[in-house]
Amino acid sequence: MTHGDETIFALASGKGRAGLSVIRLSGPAVKAALRALAGHVPPPRTAILCTFSAPTGAAGPPLLLDRGLVLFFPHPRSFTGEDVGELHVHGSPAVIDSVFQALSALGLRPAGPGEFTRRAFDHGKMDLTEVEALADLIAAETEEQRAQALRQMHGGLATLYEAWRARVLEALAWVEAQIDFSEEDLPRDMMEHVQETVRALARDMAVHLADGQRGERVRDGVSVVILGPPNVGKSSLLNALARRDVAIVAAQSGTTRDIIEVHLDLGGVAVCVADTAGLRDAASEIEQEGMRRARVRADAADLRIHLTSSDCPRSRARPSAQARPVACAAHDLHVVNKADLMPRAPGNADHFGAGALWISVKTGEGMETFIRALTRAVAALTKGGESVVLTRARHRHAVQDALRALNRFLEAPAQDVGLLAEELRLALRALARLTGRADVEDVLDVIFSEFCIGK
Repeated sequence: MTHGDETIFALASGKGRAGLSVIRLSGPAVKAALRALAGHVPPPRTAILCTFSAPTGAAGPPLLLDRGLVLFFPHPRSFTGEDVGELHVHGSPAVIDSVFQALSALGLRPAGPGEFTRRAFDHGKMDLTEVEALADLIAAETEEQRAQALRQMHGGLATLYEAWRARVLEALAWVEAQIDFSEEDLPRDMMEHVQETVRALARDMAVHLADGQRGERVRDGVSVVILGPPNVGKSSLLNALARRDVAIVAAQSGTTRDIIEVHLDLGGVAVCVADTAGLRDAASEIEQEGMRRARVRADAADLRIHLTSSDCPRSRARPSAQARPVACAAHDLHVVNKADLMPRAPGNADHFGAGALWISVKTGEGMETFIRALTRAVAALTKGGESVVLTRARHRHAVQDALRALNRFLEAPAQDVGLLAEELRLALRALARLTGRADVEDVLDVIFSEFCIGK
């Protein structure tokens, strides 16, 4: 829980030696701390150059700490909704430590992870979806992650869920009117109107859920697995994609026993590519475990690269049912390596499939075409018509709970208004969990623990 009577401080910029560091303060004692260290409180939202000094008591002069900028953001027009101060100092560890010691001596305490954002949430400056978007923005490593987090941080999801909540609330009011004023002259078609409202809302929720998990893939990264028989160049392809040696390449079969991963940025989308053990019917106990792990990873993957090679015997070009871990999906890629050893002639390519991509990791032939095809396949899994998409499993579960309640409402007898009202209340409660309107103490600690100190 946030302690509103305490004033907190933390380093808001990155740790380590830097030209500039920002120390953030929030709480009721910010003004007193600024007067003690900077000599005065600057005008709101105005950067003032000053000398920072720490009081040493009546016996001695103040201890000079640094020279920098000071800013003050009065409540409630601040990030946390409390008085907020910022000290812009030189970024040496010695300067930061001395300022921290001075702040502690004044009675302030170091902030915990996400405590500034938690106070912003508690003071109504952000809802829970915006809090999560801020965490995603801080963690963003690709362009798509940044853009998606910004859309959500600007209230895209909150606006949608609040609109749904208002529609459920209106329907609940009409149903409760049937209970409380059953003897009054209510409109005859009132329940029909409520049924249509709930039916339309259920359709909207179903469409929202049927997004192919695009938002989660952008946030968490698209999982790609390279599959194929031994010695077709899976590890070489992984090294080529990573542009460094991450996997051992050898002529001996079965050198890859465990899963090896590299993280890429393809078209602004985070991608995790995994190299797996070669798939074949006969193998040692260790290779069998590697193949089992390959199947498990392939089952969970968003996209699979089925790799073979031009010198691969026909019996291994299309793996047997035992060797193939999963059925091929429409967006999977079929790739033939070692194109330099065999020309791509119709007679040679028949048993590899007409849609296979031919490459040579050794010479680089076809690699640009393959990477473009992989980038397009990744984009197809993450891009769609909706600008506002689900980004977390928590969101998906809450919307699913609300949709189930609405479907039970539509299936319930129209005369059982007590049951109908209860189903709408359950839907309302599920939607309220999304933005933090309901009691969400059980998830708050998890959400705010994702933040770094100082945010």
